[in-house]
Amino acid sequence: MSRAVELALRGRDRTAPNPCVGAVMVLDGHIVAEGYHRYCGGLHAERECIADARSKGVNMTECTMFVTLEPCNHYGKTPPCTEGILEAGIKHIVVGTRDPNPKAAGGLEYLQSKGVKVESGVLEEQCRDLISDFLCWQFSERPYSILKLACTIDGRIAGATGEQEAVSCPESFADVQHLRSIAGAVIVGGNTLREDNPSLTCRLDPLPEGYVQPKAVVVTNSLPEEPDGFTLTSARAAETIFWTNETEAATKTASELKNRGIEIVPLPEGEKGLILEPGFTMLRKKHGVLRTLCEGGGRLALSLIEQGLVDEFVMYQAPRILGNVLGRPNFAGSDRKLIRDATEMRISRVQQSGRDLKIVFKPEGQ
Repeated sequence: MSRAVELALRGRDRTAPNPCVGAVMVLDGHIVAEGYHRYCGGLHAERECIADARSKGVNMTECTMFVTLEPCNHYGKTPPCTEGILEAGIKHIVVGTRDPNPKAAGGLEYLQSKGVKVESGVLEEQCRDLISDFLCWQFSERPYSILKLACTIDGRIAGATGEQEAVSCPESFADVQHLRSIAGAVIVGGNTLREDNPSLTCRLDPLPEGYVQPKAVVVTNSLPEEPDGFTLTSARAAETIFWTNETEAATKTASELKNRGIEIVPLPEGEKGLILEPGFTMLRKKHGVLRTLCEGGGRLALSLIEQGLVDEFVMYQAPRILGNVLGRPNFAGSDRKLIRDATEMRISRVQQSGRDLKIVFKPEGQ
């Protein structure tokens, strides 16, 4: 099942709005065939795995199939995977997690009714994490929200001056480009705009065929009065959106930015600043954005956490120690004083990224 999870992640780039799924065929304790859902509309993982087994002459009647998600039992863009499993003569299925989509669920019961031995709940948390974006799309109106931060061992995303410097290694930088490639919008705070002048584009080389660069979203209570000085408000004006308060959205500066083709979205305010969920909902409903990637800074990152708008937190921890309390922290702005009041996260995945450590967190309870 662990190998099936690895395979599923390979398809994450292109499966939306479908879940990413992996499958392997096992015979006498050895993996003899593999498959994963490669893109929306393509063969599902089970059928990819069955095709791989057929191409290798594997006798599937003697095999066990491990699949991260319950096989579908309905006709969509492809036929039901349950029928493919029965046609292949597979007699034993091990599933990571049940399908939360009522339309596609029921595959295990159907297979059992046909005499197939079924087991479920193997590496269930890992397998459920694979479909956390799918669950967000099914049960909410907003995009799946990924927060990315690169920090030192002591949790600093920049030095005391705020100067733009690389914290993580080149391998982590390249990995972030893959995150940008699956995001329909990249979000930053106003300080990041003013200090870093980012372009927020995906810089994979080559870019995927037909790729469209993500929208650029800036969250700020102070709109830029000299837009020619920023890449987003000059070269990327048509792809740039500002989330700001209602007063700032009614200013002359806002009108001038709109005249450039920039979208200004007024958001309501709460005690701790802008209420961000309406902005996320707008991105999905108006622009069809399924995933967002927030790249900081620390105050925006904390706002997203506190407003329950982080579905996945990807942290690249560089093996460096700044040791200066004036360095920019990865989260900032909380008035909490005790550790017992801290926001709880859980670790979903950990892996090496060049010389860095890549840790993927999920909200506790998700």
